[in-house]
Amino acid sequence: MEGEAIYKAECASCHGAKLEGQPDWRIRRADGRLPAPPHDAGGHTWHHPREKLASIVKLGMVPPNAPPGYASDMPAFAGKLSDKQIDNVLAYIESRWPPEVLAQRAERLKR
Repeated sequence: MEGEAIYKAECASCHGAKLEGQPDWRIRRADGRLPAPPHDAGGHTWHHPREKLASIVKLGMVPPNAPPGYASDMPAFAGKLSDKQIDNVLAYIESRWPPEVLAQRAERLKR
């Protein structure tokens, strides 16, 4: 699966090999930045529509994906990954969520 290979090569060093994120991902570090969040069922990635997630991967955590001045270690992958590759990474992440999370996501995104 291309998405898994790209995730392992480009994302796992920050977001974890098992999508677990960095420890204390909700607590700002001394530099004011938040650690990389998990992409597993324990995180909040599943709260967002795929279009928003694709924009974050493509552009990084800058406006319109974050407020002006927001400091983040999330790089932009535009120019490095194609839209199809980004979509494949997101499909891989989603494939790791249990059925109950997928159902909660579908319900949440209806709103």
